[in-house]
Amino acid sequence: MSIDNAQVSSTDMPTADGTPTPSGEPVQVHTQHVHDQAVHEPQVHPGMQMANDNLGSSELFDKTVPFKDMGLRSSVLKGLEACGFVYPTKIQALLIPHLLAGKDMLGQARTGTGKTGAFGLPILHAASKDAPFQALILVPTRELCVQVAQEMQEMGEFTPLRTVAVYGGERMQKQIDAIKRGAHIVVSTPGRLMDMVERGYIQLGNVKFAVLDEVDRMLDIGFRDDIRKILGMCPADRQTIFVSATISPEIERLAARYARNPEKVIASDTGPLTTKTVKQFYLPVQRWDKKRLLLHLLTHEEPDTTLIFCKMKRTVDDIEAFLQAKGIDAHAIHGDKAQTRRNAIIEKLKAGKLSVLIASDLVARGIDVDGISHVINYDVPEDPEVYVHRIGRTARIGREGVAWALVTPEEGPLLTAVEVLINAEIPKLDYPDFKPSESPFGRGSGPGGAPAGPVAPPVINRTVATMNPVMPSAVPEVAQDASKFPGGVVPTKQPPNRMFGRMKR
Repeated sequence: MSIDNAQVSSTDMPTADGTPTPSGEPVQVHTQHVHDQAVHEPQVHPGMQMANDNLGSSELFDKTVPFKDMGLRSSVLKGLEACGFVYPTKIQALLIPHLLAGKDMLGQARTGTGKTGAFGLPILHAASKDAPFQALILVPTRELCVQVAQEMQEMGEFTPLRTVAVYGGERMQKQIDAIKRGAHIVVSTPGRLMDMVERGYIQLGNVKFAVLDEVDRMLDIGFRDDIRKILGMCPADRQTIFVSATISPEIERLAARYARNPEKVIASDTGPLTTKTVKQFYLPVQRWDKKRLLLHLLTHEEPDTTLIFCKMKRTVDDIEAFLQAKGIDAHAIHGDKAQTRRNAIIEKLKAGKLSVLIASDLVARGIDVDGISHVINYDVPEDPEVYVHRIGRTARIGREGVAWALVTPEEGPLLTAVEVLINAEIPKLDYPDFKPSESPFGRGSGPGGAPAGPVAPPVINRTVATMNPVMPSAVPEVAQDASKFPGGVVPTKQPPNRMFGRMKR
């Protein structure tokens, strides 16, 4: 059954009055193509827009000025022509003129809108072939490091500049050999860069351009001290560029400290934070039925290339084993996988030889493949911004895509948080031919003590948070007292695993 035949509905949404609070930081904001709404405290209106309204009506490209009229040198334009690019995207049209003028910048744009080209093209234009390590591009993950380095090499194919990727998980000697052959532009994760600097293979004294790509993610995973140390080692007269899909007050404070009078541009429309070319839906499901519903979607919809996101690495591996047992060619990728294996899976995905990839959020920013048609949120992320980055893996550079979220009753408040952030209501997608299964926890464990058995799809409450829900899978025996416990589920034994003797009294 296709989406066209499924039943799509919407539910009444709560209203909120969230007025953004100015950060108070000395960051100038340009108003051209800019909506000045803080992404952390979006304004939610009573008539909240549906996430799929006016699908595809927003243009990604700015066709007022083509690349050939932006002042880029001929070798860079030749690379763009070879890549098939004529007009810049909105973030490129906003950032490139300021960067060519030598200004320090803060750039915010949705995922998949060409941020690498926005900072990469001015670097390729201005860097000299006579000095190594002129440009430093810091990224949060290994996959993103490889991706950005490849894009820089493609755009700079006809320039004399060499780009080298430096990241953990790969033999250091291989990267050292690449550096010794000449490296004008270094794309690196903070940890491996610090290692290379301490060993004397990379010097930061020549850095004229310092870029922090996906800076919000770098802060999320604990690179604050490394970032400060690295920027402190670079020359003070460098050009500093921060780019990300979301910019928090902390990022603005970091830019105010390590950049010179940075200016901020936001390339977005006044509509939802997520791109309009992604059709978004949520599907209500009980937690014990998630795997079955996932399999139902993959076998009934037959998407071209599907990316499935899970919160935990063990869930990623579990889903991989489940789908493979059902005859689906699915592969998993997360931080515990060997880097050579991760690289091989990404290359297989890019070559169109992999139909289903299950991933953790850690590697999400580095997956940039044009052919991803569907993104499935197997778990709703606790941080709503992660949802934005997840679904940004589809509908790259103006293409269309589909994003599904499998939502349990406990995840209802997380869905609400996502909708408030993107300022849009995500419609419900019902599959009448998917039959919910009987509760695996025995009769009498249904809601409110009702007998367990085949039930209708659960109702997702998006207004009341469920705090610390009791997980029946961790409770060997249950009793019923609906007046005192949510759902009438009462634990009758202590948990099987406790920290006996591990804590001082």
